[in-house]
Amino acid sequence: MHNHSLSKHQTFYAIGLSYKKAEAEIRGKFSLDNASKTLLLKQAKAEGIDSLIVTSTCNRTEIYGFAEHPFQLIKLLCDNSDGTVEDFQQFAYIYKNQEAISHIFRVGTGLDSQILGDFEIISQIKSSFNEAKSIGVANAFMERLVNSVIQASKKIKNETGISSGATSVSFASVQYIIKNVEDISNKNILLFGTGKIGRNTCENLVKHTKNDHITLINRTKDKAEKIAGKFNLIVKDYADLHLEIQKADVLVVATGAQNPTVDAAILNLKKPLLILDLSIPMNVHENVQSIDGVTLSLITRVGRQLEGAPRRLLVAVEANMAR
Repeated sequence: MHNHSLSKHQTFYAIGLSYKKAEAEIRGKFSLDNASKTLLLKQAKAEGIDSLIVTSTCNRTEIYGFAEHPFQLIKLLCDNSDGTVEDFQQFAYIYKNQEAISHIFRVGTGLDSQILGDFEIISQIKSSFNEAKSIGVANAFMERLVNSVIQASKKIKNETGISSGATSVSFASVQYIIKNVEDISNKNILLFGTGKIGRNTCENLVKHTKNDHITLINRTKDKAEKIAGKFNLIVKDYADLHLEIQKADVLVVATGAQNPTVDAAILNLKKPLLILDLSIPMNVHENVQSIDGVTLSLITRVGRQLEGAPRRLLVAVEANMAR
């Protein structure tokens, strides 16, 4: 299917874990923020690894690279995250050579996503390669491979119907809200966190809920203001988070913190509240469920309830990739 030649003396691996086998709590242990990814790449270079890229999203954390033994890559992942080798052995996977190449194609084209056709991963593969190249750990093979994956992703978007359904976590989340909250256009929606998933969720909220009661909060206020200005939304200070939660009917949390930022202690509710936690690791503490009227839904539940493009498209898409 993909004829990328490999040196007899090198082994190309894909190692990592995903929603398929690892629950959100485990994925959270292995999640990598941007600083951790940079440290991992620099450590790899110092340890003599020729080429690798690393991706970490809400649904998966993976390393693609060359090594004499996969444990070199597993060690890099565990050294730069809260994950352990024991957890990795229980929940993760290792692919080598052609299997690894096939895997990155399936991931990059959205076929391995929790929501079929979720193309948000391809932008991270691009940026991960660019950073690896800037640090000096991306060889010519990796560049050809990543470019081929990008082209395959474009081809599938253009030539199949896979990009027409719930093709992202952010879109699926908004559909989940619409499905589970009556009269959504008149409810108070609070979006906490305006990173990439937060921005995409905001756009989908505006487009699909017809709601003009959307409030944004971000630790860095000017980032929220840039997004709010585009859609004429309200921005509040991070210090007012607990007050704004009291007013909300729906709270969407899409922050990038490593520890919970919302817990039972800051909830003083006078009405029911639906909380969607789109963060990995989880940014909403499970103790919120002890409060009457609170419904907590995690990203995994959103994905299970809302399929993207129909699974029958797999046949057409995989045939397309094989051409």
